[in-house]
Parts: sequence; structure tokens; C-alpha cells
Amino acid sequence: MIDRATILDHIDRALVDATIAELPNHYRGKVRDNYDLPDGTRLLVATDRLSAFDRAIAAIPFKGQVLTQTARFWFDETAGLCPNHVIDYPDPNVLRCRRLDILPVEIVVRDYLTGTTATSVWPMYRAGRREMYGLRLPDGLRENQRLPHTIITPTTKARDGEHDEPVTPAEIAARGLLSDAAWRDVSEKALALFARGRDVAARRGLILVDTKYEFGRDRDGNIVLADEIHTPDSSRYWFAETYPDRFAAGRPPDSFDKDFLRRWVAERCDPYHDPIPPIPRDIIAATAQVYIDAYERITGETFAVPQPDIPVLARIRGNLRRFFDTA
Repeated sequence: MIDRATILDHIDRALVDATIAELPNHYRGKVRDNYDLPDGTRLLVATDRLSAFDRAIAAIPFKGQVLTQTARFWFDETAGLCPNHVIDYPDPNVLRCRRLDILPVEIVVRDYLTGTTATSVWPMYRAGRREMYGLRLPDGLRENQRLPHTIITPTTKARDGEHDEPVTPAEIAARGLLSDAAWRDVSEKALALFARGRDVAARRGLILVDTKYEFGRDRDGNIVLADEIHTPDSSRYWFAETYPDRFAAGRPPDSFDKDFLRRWVAERCDPYHDPIPPIPRDIIAATAQVYIDAYERITGETFAVPQPDIPVLARIRGNLRRFFDTA
């Protein structure tokens, strides 16, 4: 297991910007820097930026590598359930994939009444709402309680600086975001992926609480899984062993996901409107440890610490050099 001193030593080396001038069609997302290549493929470079409350709030060392390699595990695990956009992995932080037309709806699958963001079911439920996302939840549920059944809570896909918007299946069809047939297709795929993730997580002593999926269409119009899958950025995990006692005591479940840092920020400001306060180095290091522990627990593999004498961006540039000539 990586020690805290090593993490602290890498804080100032976190990959914040992955701009590579020799690659074409650069688009900077909240977490990834993307490049569209002339052959119709795309390079997704996962940085160490941590996005929460619809903006990047910190840089967490090793996070980009953890996300890429955790998603790699899950893409391999679920390839038989749903086609995905993966071609190969030129670098530990980089995915080369098929370019898709991303669907304008994000699919969030949930098994528990929890969450901290404006589109999460717990804040809505706590405020007195019982109807949300075209669903009705019963009275008397508690925070972090398992829902009566697995639910899908779709949102619109927000542009940078904008907020995701909850939508119902009826609104998705009425607004022309997806046809009824496409909505059924992505719903069935999402539920199958979640069920597989829940089963694999359970064998690791984990609860897959909820997760976000993004889908797109390929050139033939097929719906394909995109972005990432079951990573600590897109999913919430709790430790199964301690969940019952902590829930009974009204305490937050033991977890490893970015809620660790989200809770720290939310306790100190209104993160949707106020400036984010400076985040101490020990909190950054603890968040990095959360990501690394998640990778190792989920995949069963030991995290490969990058060589400290080679800057992450320099390594990525070297591994992507073969794409410079095609730019």
C-alpha cells in the first residue's frame, strides 16, 4: 500500500492541465482533456482535477491514473453486457476510444437514499419531496437507507458552468432528448451494468450505492457505453461490513468516493455559490489515499506508483508521440 509520505511528495506534481499542442481538436472537460484525431478516434487524457458541484475544486495526485485503470477493469468486466467505446490504453492516464455522438441524458442508477448534490435523491427527500424523476418514494425513509427497489434518476447533460437538470422519462420523450425506444435501451443497459457492478462489488466486501452512466451512438447508430464506468468519480461505494451498524446508529457509512472531499467542502461553504476555501494538503493526501484504496479494493491489483523523476505530462507526451504525425 502506498504510504502517506509518498502521496504528500506527489501533491505538487499532480496533473492539472493536459494540453498537448501537437494534438488536434483539443477540448477541456471538467476532468479530462480530449483530442479528436483525424481517423475518427478520440484520446481521453484523465487529469488529476477533481470535479464537484459542477466545477473543478482540487487536484488530487494519482487520480487520473486511478480513474483510467479502474474504468479499464470495469470495461473489461462488462464488455459482454454492453458494447463500449474502448480501443486501447496508450498510457496509464489515457484511453483511446471510438468517437461517439453522446446522448444528451446522463443515467444515474441508485440503490440507496443518499447524496449531497442538488440532483441527489436525499436532499430532495429531506426537503419533503416524495415525487422525483417520475417516481414516488414512500414516507418514513432515512438517509442512507436502501430503497425499496433500484431506481433510475436521469438528468440532462450540463455544459461547463451549468448545472445538471433532473428530468423524468416522460420529459425526456416530450423534449425530444431520446425516443421511447432509445430510453428503454439505455435503461435496460444501465440496469444490467449496475447489477453486474453490484455483484462484483459485493464479492469485494463493498456496496455499489449509485453510479452514473453516459451513452453515445456510434456511426451505425448503435448505443454504446462511453466516458467511464464504476469509478470513484462516477460511483459511490460503501463498506458492506460496517454499513448495518453505522446505519443503525445514524452515522455516515464508511466509504471511498469523492464524497469524502465534497462533504469537507460542503461543511464550510455553499459550494454552488461561494468560493471554495483552500483545501489543506492533508485533506488532499487523504483524498488521494481514498482513490488508491478504491482502485486496489475494486480490482484486486496493487496500484503502480508513477516514477517520481518523470513528470506525468512528459510521460503522457512520450506515449502519445505516435499520434503527433497524424494530427
